[in-house]
Amino acid sequence: MRDISARELKGHNIWAVERFSDSTCWMIEFLNRQTGEEMRLFLTNEDYAEALERHKRREIKIKRYARVVEGHILDFKPKKHRRN
Repeated sequence: MRDISARELKGHNIWAVERFSDSTCWMIEFLNRQTGEEMRLFLTNEDYAEALERHKRREIKIKRYARVVEGHILDFKPKKHRRN
């Protein structure tokens, strides 16, 4: 099965130079609601905050996001709450 993170999307390639920049902290994959295109971007904290604002205004729909540390993509997964 092909890794979903390796899908070809518009924007930054999964091996883009931006991924390895010291200022890069986030990766998002989102749907641009105006054009209907799915995109991937590697972002700084400031750019990520702007993307969250655009998501709140419903200009984009963030489908996946992950923290990036020294070029490593760390997926966020919600913790499961178990009943005892």
